[in-house]
Amino acid sequence: MLKTIRILFILQFAFYILHSAFPQNPICPAGIYMADPTARVDKNGKMYVYGSRDESPDYYCSQRYDLLSSTDLCNWSLTENSFSTVGKTDGVPYSDASLYAPDMMYKDGTYFLYYCLSDFTGGVAVSRSPAGEFKNGQPIEGVGSIDPNVFIDDDGQAYYYWGQFAAKAARLNPDMKTIDISSVKDSVVTEKEHFFHEGSFVFKRNGIYYFVYTDISRQDRATCLGYSTSTDPLGPFKYGGVIIDNAGCDPAVWNNHGSVAEFKGKWYVFYHRSTQNSVTMRKVCVEPITFREDGSIPEVPMTSQGAGNPLKAAEKIDAGRACLMFGNVRMEMQNAEYKAPNEILAGIRNGDRAAWKYIDFGAGVKRFTVHLRAWQAGSIAVVPDYPWREPAGVLEFTAADNGQTLSCNVSGLEGVHTLWLQFYGEKDKDLFELDWIRFE
Repeated sequence: MLKTIRILFILQFAFYILHSAFPQNPICPAGIYMADPTARVDKNGKMYVYGSRDESPDYYCSQRYDLLSSTDLCNWSLTENSFSTVGKTDGVPYSDASLYAPDMMYKDGTYFLYYCLSDFTGGVAVSRSPAGEFKNGQPIEGVGSIDPNVFIDDDGQAYYYWGQFAAKAARLNPDMKTIDISSVKDSVVTEKEHFFHEGSFVFKRNGIYYFVYTDISRQDRATCLGYSTSTDPLGPFKYGGVIIDNAGCDPAVWNNHGSVAEFKGKWYVFYHRSTQNSVTMRKVCVEPITFREDGSIPEVPMTSQGAGNPLKAAEKIDAGRACLMFGNVRMEMQNAEYKAPNEILAGIRNGDRAAWKYIDFGAGVKRFTVHLRAWQAGSIAVVPDYPWREPAGVLEFTAADNGQTLSCNVSGLEGVHTLWLQFYGEKDKDLFELDWIRFE
């Protein structure tokens, strides 16, 4: 009997680990699509990430929010349906509309969840816990656009920011549920002067107010998170540059949205990437950032490792950890015949390529192994750092609908590098799906 109890305990613990540990990028688990992350550190030192839940390639968001939490930014727990406009977690009794990007702020023992609805109205619900349950949602009068953000200054005054194309701001009243209509300021940052598209987020560091937002300064697409700075929470703000650009994460990438937070003495940017060749199926990611002496923020690249260390070449690496994809290739959920849920690279065609940043090859590796399912014969070139360098090895494969694990010899791979895989085969046809990779 005791042995049976121990076995059950081990199985339950393994189940918990599988469903709560999501190291590296993306930080949400397979099959969960979460966008518009707002990161908040609670008084207990735990990180909470509030975001909208994507569920269809045909429309943005849904009627629910999900919540991620972590004590180390590498192992994440997911709370699904943490707040909604329908069902058991319905906190908006006056509406069943879809929920767009959220924010959360704590003050005097109460957690305030700020939400916006697909009818472009804003509201606020309350809880005694950062994880909810958030209840009693009520509209915020005077707010008529998307993407709420709340900032509390050192003197205790709270500010509410919102808007698209031109951001508005106002002082929040002490109840944290209403704004001072007389204080509303329009065009705090604008598309023309600051490349502002949407997604306001304000924080303060060393006396500088940073206004972070979806930045449309490149390729006429809102793929960047940019920032502007000021010495006053209501501006004027001066454009500072791009923090991160998610261009290249998926063939259909269009927008970005995120936040910046300090955690255990280090700073991080939270953002989302597109998947499935869709602008409306997005996943949350995180990268460490730094500040120069003048307060400016250097741009950082998208990575596969996120807040953790480089991925270890000798351990199985999910193909869905790729941070750059060019061509027709994209991240998708695997087919049902695979035993464990996983996100794979699909739609792979001749000339496509994908990259993982960064992989630690240690003192060197000799073999490259993949698991794939192929409809056409083809090959995979293994290239370190740059896609135009000479391959460290080439793996060839034939068609096999049921999946196959294949290996080839590689050389010249040691230390930490970006890994590029380049894919070749018959033109204009989907060649194969890639499940995972590993080096030996």
